[in-house]
Amino acid sequence: MFQQLRNKFLILNLVIISIMMILAFSSIYFITHNNVYRNIQMELHRISEFNRKANDKPPQGPRNFDGGRVSSDFDPGEPPPEPSVSFVLITDNEGTLLDTSSIFTMEETFYEAAKNAALSQSSNTGSLKLEGKYWRFVVKPHFDDYKIVFLDITPQQDFLANLIYTFFIVGCIMLVVIFFISRFFANKSIQPIKKAFEQQKQFIADASHELKTPLAVITTNLDVLLSSGEEDVKNQSKWLHYIKSEAERMTSLIKDLLYLTQVDYSDIKLVFTDFNLSEAVENIILTMEAVVFENNISLDYSIEPNLFTHGNCEQLQQVVMILLDNAIKYTDSKRMINISLKRHYNTLHLSVTNSCEGIPQEYMNKIFHRFYRIDKSRSRKSGGHGLGLAIAKTILQQHGGKIYAKSSLNESTTFIVELPSI
Repeated sequence: MFQQLRNKFLILNLVIISIMMILAFSSIYFITHNNVYRNIQMELHRISEFNRKANDKPPQGPRNFDGGRVSSDFDPGEPPPEPSVSFVLITDNEGTLLDTSSIFTMEETFYEAAKNAALSQSSNTGSLKLEGKYWRFVVKPHFDDYKIVFLDITPQQDFLANLIYTFFIVGCIMLVVIFFISRFFANKSIQPIKKAFEQQKQFIADASHELKTPLAVITTNLDVLLSSGEEDVKNQSKWLHYIKSEAERMTSLIKDLLYLTQVDYSDIKLVFTDFNLSEAVENIILTMEAVVFENNISLDYSIEPNLFTHGNCEQLQQVVMILLDNAIKYTDSKRMINISLKRHYNTLHLSVTNSCEGIPQEYMNKIFHRFYRIDKSRSRKSGGHGLGLAIAKTILQQHGGKIYAKSSLNESTTFIVELPSI
């Protein structure tokens, strides 16, 4: 699926770039083409004007060939045009060649062929090809006759042809380069999508697994109840307690899933106020003292008084509850937990440390993923779903804070929360 997505992206990208390149190169070519032919027309006009001034009287004298008159010499006082391969033919109204003007010696058959090719076209100006060269011509009145001015445009035609060839080569090279660059960035761009898709698949699989276990327990206990239909409810109370326990477990899981879904896809804004974080943390510790005592855990805490932050008090208390609950569940035989809250410049640092086996370094970035547990065999025993730390991280991100962990193997693990102070 992702391979097809990448290929579609590449094809679309190359098509768009190809169209843009064609438009750009075509624009450059047509602008250049128009400029070249504008200069050619100006050169033809200049040659025609020079020849007109040099022959400002009707030609007189003997014919030089086929009844044509000998052309007058150029006026020595008139500056000649810049060197260019050109010639001028004078014809009568019937198209008979009368006179020629050229700095080059050419055969009479060439002049006749040029005259016939020019007069065969319906326009007074145009292009033709003679003896492997390209010529541009213009037909103008000349006294009672007509003057046809020819200009060799082979260099300009070669330039335009080379321009097309250059555009083609450059375009092909650019497309190859752009293909590899686009493929590189396409691979980079689909990685987050692929990762999100894999996480979604894993999320659905984990959620289904977590829901499947309590459903299986409930179904089994219901089968037991149905198989003992003659016994009263009192004798079947333990099965009912199992069902209730698993239903409560499913309710808790669904509640957490709904919370994470609302955070990810809802625009609901939380009500933030300034509140005393020190008091909020102390209230959670007092609430959990009975649980700590029942688990025979030594709890030591150091709370700096009157530390204020801006946020939602209930949600930040939930973060403290999650961290303390995790510390209780995963403490080792030393049974020690330490909680600290203090100010560090403009930041409030809350740390929760418990003695435990520790977390290997390769798992440190994964423990905040949804449903992730290092030891999956302890999930049922501890009663968790692997969503607590993910919820804590989400809440802190909403408050502009962050959470991270430090761990020493076979010693302790510390979760550190940083929040802005006011």
